Amino acid sequence: MNNCKTAGLVLAGIAFAATAQAQKKMFTMAEATSGLATTLAPKSIKGATWQPGTDNFWMVDKDSSNKWDCISLTTKGAKMATQDPGDYPGKTAKSNLPALKWLNKDEAYYVNKQDVVVGKTDGNKWTWNTWFTLPASAENITVDKSKKIAWTVDNNLWLRDVATKQVTNETDKNIVCGKSVHRDEFGIDQGIFFSPKGTLLAYYRMDQTMVRDYPIPHWDTVPAIIEQIKYPMAGGASHEVTLCIFDPATSKTVVVKTNDGEKDHYLTSVTWSPDEAFIFIAILNRDQNHLWLNKYDAKTGDLVKTLFEESSPKYVHPTHSLTFIPGKNDQFLWWTERDGYDHLYLYSTDGKLIRQVTKGNWLVNDIAGFDTKNKQVIITASRESPMEKHIYTADLETGKVTRIDKDPGMHTALASEDGKYVYDVYTGPGIPKNSVIRATSGTFSESLLRSPDPLAAYERAQVKNVTMTLNIDKPDAIQLYGKLILPPNFDSAKKYPVMVYLYNGPNVQLLHNTFPESGNLWYEYMAQHGYIVFTMDGRGSSNRGLAFEQATFRHLGEIEIEDQLRGVDYLKSLPYVDANRLGIHGWSYGGFMTTSLMLKHPGVFKCAVAGGPVMDWKMYEVMYTERYMDMPQNNAEGYAKANLLDKVKNLKGKLMLIHGTNDNVVVWQHSLDFLKKSVDEGVQVDYFVYPGYEHNVRGKDRVHLMQKITDYFDQNLK
Repeated sequence: MNNCKTAGLVLAGIAFAATAQAQKKMFTMAEATSGLATTLAPKSIKGATWQPGTDNFWMVDKDSSNKWDCISLTTKGAKMATQDPGDYPGKTAKSNLPALKWLNKDEAYYVNKQDVVVGKTDGNKWTWNTWFTLPASAENITVDKSKKIAWTVDNNLWLRDVATKQVTNETDKNIVCGKSVHRDEFGIDQGIFFSPKGTLLAYYRMDQTMVRDYPIPHWDTVPAIIEQIKYPMAGGASHEVTLCIFDPATSKTVVVKTNDGEKDHYLTSVTWSPDEAFIFIAILNRDQNHLWLNKYDAKTGDLVKTLFEESSPKYVHPTHSLTFIPGKNDQFLWWTERDGYDHLYLYSTDGKLIRQVTKGNWLVNDIAGFDTKNKQVIITASRESPMEKHIYTADLETGKVTRIDKDPGMHTALASEDGKYVYDVYTGPGIPKNSVIRATSGTFSESLLRSPDPLAAYERAQVKNVTMTLNIDKPDAIQLYGKLILPPNFDSAKKYPVMVYLYNGPNVQLLHNTFPESGNLWYEYMAQHGYIVFTMDGRGSSNRGLAFEQATFRHLGEIEIEDQLRGVDYLKSLPYVDANRLGIHGWSYGGFMTTSLMLKHPGVFKCAVAGGPVMDWKMYEVMYTERYMDMPQNNAEGYAKANLLDKVKNLKGKLMLIHGTNDNVVVWQHSLDFLKKSVDEGVQVDYFVYPGYEHNVRGKDRVHLMQKITDYFDQNLK
């Protein structure tokens, strides 16, 4: 274990300490839990959208929730006009304007319950028409710019064109069409793909008949009932997916020939060519270490060409579709981590690499659009720091990267159709939320809203940014970022209990330079009540590059624990930390980490709360688990070390488990099996369930959850 010297700890100064004034308020538990999304939310622009084919920016009027402001941007600045939308369907005295989704330059739509409503503007007024009424059981509603609508009912796909058509007629409920597949891994969030002109409709068809049923009990009826879901576990049979293309003109369906004798693989990055002649699919093998980007004929489903392959000794993780260059039917951007960081590469549709567009020890986070005139892609990226996200243009020919925004923090970008402007919404240290329109050329900016501080009346915690350097004397030195949250009336002469909050799993980063600086009002609630709170993103978490994330490959719960224990060493080095009163809490992967620390390093923490924890990775889903652990058949040692069910007897201190009874992500059996082992070993643990909840407890009941966790720390640390 590294001591503080070899770990290389650096502390930033106290950031944004509360001014110790009398009469400052304390957060209620409800405010600490959900205030930032409700009563304490920073003021923001609603309904922000760019009108295609124009330089017009639309938003809900700040003074009237039933009027729009249309900002016309010109070379001389911004001109704003207010438009009354009139009597749109669904309008009530208290209703807010619907969020518009543009079909073309003059028409937009929204969905009001089951009605698809189309509005048309002539620049002065709107006219509305309820275009189509969907069935009450419709899901996965997808409206195309061609004004075709696709949706699913149960496991089948439907289409509204000139008339309503049933695209699929699967009688087995375990064959599902038009829905997201592979349990939403690989960036998949839909199962319906209209071609660019709406001529053809591609969709996923998922055959789950070979996957074992898994029971999810529902306790809200008497007697209770069992819902059988398909839950493919690591090492077991997974579902088989194909991509189909339906032609509304002929009512014929083509199955894309992706199998090539192998069905046990994953299909992702589904993308149409702009001319609708081809469809591209990234095929990833079951081991997730080899990818083929294939081009298929949309009329026949035949393979035209494998454009390129990617492989890795650990895993390849595609999460984005192809992004075609506007006006270029034969060039697209491909996201890949092949050089160690997620960057953009420009390819031709015959598979030729034209050039790498972005490069460096940082990641591209999003593509916001294109500045078509200047041949630039507009991106957000972690170029300044993994703790921040900024907006840039990247030249498609030279790769030159230019920052657009000005202030520190986390920026999101919404680009106009031609990319001349971006709508920049950002939050940062001391910046609750600012909304600005910027010219990508840097010649123009217009502030739309600067939110006042919604927390100004409250007694605020003091926040220190912590930087820990691993291997400080070596070329491969790694920085870990953490936050230390101190009570508002902090006294360095006192000894305080500490609550450590963690996740530290793949695809998640907890810490950013944002508002509030603590990152979470519940942390501040705990600080107000006499706790120090510490949280840190260790190796294995996201936004730091492939080597940082893959450090945990095949051995989840080992490297991450080393990093978190370095954080504990740092805490123990602080004179105001009571090392005998350390607590830890995490949910999901954080629940796995919490339980792992209690069992693998007993005695470090006096008490812990683990929510929705994975106890045995063999019981977790195929795609996620096998990416990071390989199959159980091929990594018996890694699975055994990570298995917590045979380590229950090591427990020292107090541990409470919390689980939702309907959890279909980390199934309830993880906690139940742990309880059975606790009984068998004569080990006492505490336990609480949330009936009817899935993987997270939300809404008003989340206040109950956070009070339950807080009470447990109060009982055992104070």
